Amino acid sequence: MGLPNGEQSTQEFLDAQSHVWNYIFKFINSISLKCAIELGIPEIIHKHGKPLTLAKLINALPINKANSRYVYRLMRILVHSEFFVKVSISNDDEEGNEGYWLTPASHLLLKDEPLSIKPFIEVVMDPILVKPWDYMSEWLANDNHLTVFETVYGATFWAYAERVPRLSHLFNEAMACDSELVNHVVLRNSKQVFEGFESLVDVGGGTGATAKAVANAFPDMRCIVLDLPHVVAGLEGTKNLTYVGGDMFEAVPQADVVLLKWILHDWNDEDCVKILKKCKDAIGSSKDKAGKLVVIDMVMNSNRGNKKAAEDQLFYDMSMMVYLNGRERTEEEWAKLFADAGFNGYKIALELGVRSLVEVYP
Repeated sequence: MGLPNGEQSTQEFLDAQSHVWNYIFKFINSISLKCAIELGIPEIIHKHGKPLTLAKLINALPINKANSRYVYRLMRILVHSEFFVKVSISNDDEEGNEGYWLTPASHLLLKDEPLSIKPFIEVVMDPILVKPWDYMSEWLANDNHLTVFETVYGATFWAYAERVPRLSHLFNEAMACDSELVNHVVLRNSKQVFEGFESLVDVGGGTGATAKAVANAFPDMRCIVLDLPHVVAGLEGTKNLTYVGGDMFEAVPQADVVLLKWILHDWNDEDCVKILKKCKDAIGSSKDKAGKLVVIDMVMNSNRGNKKAAEDQLFYDMSMMVYLNGRERTEEEWAKLFADAGFNGYKIALELGVRSLVEVYP
């Protein structure tokens, strides 16, 4: 706050400068993390099985040894960002008395970690998705109805991904790895969401990570994955899991439970209502249980007091603006969408970090 005469104190000025600098340089955190993944640092430390000294880390890295003196500086910022920790080493056979070790965050960067989010980082940090951010101010100044992504590449995200297999692969891998984490939490803490139903259709289910988890947890449930034909082409189902190529704007296969995991935030309100109406038409019911829609998506402002979670939601909302024609929504905005599509009610059944699981009733 400025002083009564309108002047700032020296400390206020310095704090303001530090705040601005922090945001100017915040991208360095992301770039440093990307570098660590490309060099395989989390994997190297994990395979060592115990804290790794700087000297041993340098010897294991695929770098020009003339640049080894820079590794300490890279690790210093990654320790500051809490992706690694420095711990004391008491073993006589270790060089030095400190070594680097993994944190819960860096465990999620491991390739073979069941809940790894490494592919998610790879797609978000890919040059294809980084480039549009440079054009955001230009886009806002123009008079058009395109997204920033369309302005840069001349095609929607979905059309471009279909033409560029690398982007399509990265995106599908990212969605699949994210599904593993969501599946783990949902099926451990709220398995009853799917209990008692005979069928489920995962709309926009990609390569089927979530549907597979549900199918495995409920062997008597018939599960369907609906996605665009090029996404599901060549994918093989199981005894109770099938893949269907189609368009959710045209028709959704009938099932007791219709699942929309991280789908609706990709679309504007008008398109969301169209999708929701198709889902409502598809909802059946089991012998003794009415069917329902399950939505897994962000509910803005749901993590009151958690600054990081709130910031993640804001980041995602901006991403939906730049890449797609979607948005993240508050509970009131979700309620309006459900009502506009003809649903009779809903409840937020489970919090999933920055996202929520919402049950919606036809």
